[in-house]
Amino acid sequence: MTPQPKASERGRRARWLWRGAGLGVAGVALMIGAFGVMQHWAAEMSAMALVPAMPIGTRPAARSSADYADAALWIARGEGSAQDPAHWLPRGADAPQPIAANVFFIHPTGHFDRFSWNADTDNPLINARSDLLVRGLASPFAGAEQVWAPRYRQATFGAFLTDRPDGQAALDLAYGDVRAAFDAFVAQADPHLPIVLAGHSQGALHLMRLMRDRVAGQPIAERVAAAYVIGWPVSLTHDLPRMGLPACDAPDQAGCVLSWQSFAQPADTATVLAAYARFPGLDGQSRAGSRFLCVNPITGRTASDAPASANPGTLVPDATLTGGRLVPGMVGAQCGADGFLMIGSPPQMGPFAMPGNNFHVYDIPLFWESVRLDVARRVGVWHAARPAVAAGRQADAGANPVRRWWQRWL
Repeated sequence: MTPQPKASERGRRARWLWRGAGLGVAGVALMIGAFGVMQHWAAEMSAMALVPAMPIGTRPAARSSADYADAALWIARGEGSAQDPAHWLPRGADAPQPIAANVFFIHPTGHFDRFSWNADTDNPLINARSDLLVRGLASPFAGAEQVWAPRYRQATFGAFLTDRPDGQAALDLAYGDVRAAFDAFVAQADPHLPIVLAGHSQGALHLMRLMRDRVAGQPIAERVAAAYVIGWPVSLTHDLPRMGLPACDAPDQAGCVLSWQSFAQPADTATVLAAYARFPGLDGQSRAGSRFLCVNPITGRTASDAPASANPGTLVPDATLTGGRLVPGMVGAQCGADGFLMIGSPPQMGPFAMPGNNFHVYDIPLFWESVRLDVARRVGVWHAARPAVAAGRQADAGANPVRRWWQRWL
């Protein structure tokens, strides 16, 4: 189990992440405001404001798994140190339950510059935003033995608003980094432990491609206890069959995919549906009109609903965005017939809900404790079905103590 930082260390880390890196409320407002532009303005104006005007030019060299031997290319690299944002805990949260799994988490977009198609991984501001996103979105997975979250040359938000080849080239470059990081993760992480895959928004899009290329039809598929593909539509027809795992339709099911997109009532889903139709599925076909996956994070089932009283904890940020608290019984959820997750009346999460009552930014915080319980349960089910794995791991640790230490701390 990775060591947990003391409360005082967590507090210093929170202040460093929010203040010392210069992000603050203004930086977060910029990020959320960019999403709002897309719904309030015409498509042409959105493109003018957010899509880079210059061509992408000569693409940088593709990264390999060997490049990810560099610790600077990881936000979290398994060790769970005091500087690791993936191990932050909000007020009101108990210490995480130990989970015998390794997590690979892909953060969402924190790059909104229209002067570059892809972010540099040595940009302090972009890195601060990425750290912040990992802090709020990957922390439900902190109980895992190791959490890995790579830095990657993420595509700017404008890449999602254009049909120009430059936009797809930017996404391809970002995905290439993610794939190389995943290969490095697999090579270094404990081979006896199951894997949990998770990504949000742009991270979820890359995770879908990663599952198609690295999981579907491969032996590693047997090691995936769960895949959390959150904040990006997963077509039941054109995506899920290519990802190598079925949908999660029971809370005690392992080796399956969860996905949801959160909206309050009244919901305006037109913009998301338009983007859903514009991006082809993993099979290369149009996804227009196809149903997409919704797994209720409270129940762990598809096509289900749960009252707010069943939600064990929502992560609510404080007014200064320097911390947060866990509030039980705040938000319910229901998978609608259209595939969106409806959460009822808009909850008081802060000023950054998107137009149309789109709570995309809060897809994970709304169900922070539910996600934490869900991943522990699914990993437990995975292990229960494979008792020989635990025995093999114990034997390997006894016979190769140096190797086990190297794998954990490299």
